[in-house]
Amino acid sequence: SVKAHSSIVNCIDGVGGLNIGGGAPEIVTGSRDGCVRVWDPRQTAPVCSIEPAKGEDPRECWAVAFGNSFNDHERMVACGYDNGDLKMLDLRAQKLVWECNVNNGIVDIQFDRKDIEMNKLIVTTLESRFRIFDLRTYHPEEGYASLLKKSHKSTVWVGAHLPQNREVMMTLGGNGTLNLWKYCYPSKRREDDGKGNPRGVVGSLELLNSKRFSEQPIVSFDWSMDKPGLCSMCSLDQQVRVAIVTKLNKL
Repeated sequence: SVKAHSSIVNCIDGVGGLNIGGGAPEIVTGSRDGCVRVWDPRQTAPVCSIEPAKGEDPRECWAVAFGNSFNDHERMVACGYDNGDLKMLDLRAQKLVWECNVNNGIVDIQFDRKDIEMNKLIVTTLESRFRIFDLRTYHPEEGYASLLKKSHKSTVWVGAHLPQNREVMMTLGGNGTLNLWKYCYPSKRREDDGKGNPRGVVGSLELLNSKRFSEQPIVSFDWSMDKPGLCSMCSLDQQVRVAIVTKLNKL
């Protein structure tokens, strides 16, 4: 075991090993102390650390995710904070490459795939909102194109892409509902901004189904890697539920 942070560890993610992304296995943790640290499980010291500036009031990190791990060298970490800050760290270059603010505290982040070049990122927040970022085209002034959606009439706790189809995703709400979405790509994913710079074009989301499972918030969810549509979830009514989504092969 390792003393990773000076306060509670709010979030954790992993990559590498078990054919999930290229390169060595690594773990990333985010904490109430405002620090995000990347770990090699064979060592007791962090590989790298994102920390608040000296004298700065630290913001809690609520969400972390690995992505862009398509070979043995490339790897990104996305971090979400309680004040809505979203930051992306390039682990190969060891630098912060992009940041923005989504106006609400970020409770979950997920790349649509960890083991491909960055494609899409889902960011779920307080105040019934979540965003989809198209990560294929970066604009020097506007950053990445994004789509904002309101859903669940409460905190959107989790966004989870279907392993067998990255354009299908599930969101979990504080009102006990699960919403199933399909992302539809635009006719073209980039355009010229009139100044010679490429600008990303975001697609659209189609709500496929919605079902209420609990009177309490559903705060954890996972898809089966082997059986398409099989999933499990946990809610604050102390229940673990197993469900299956059918007809996903027709999407």
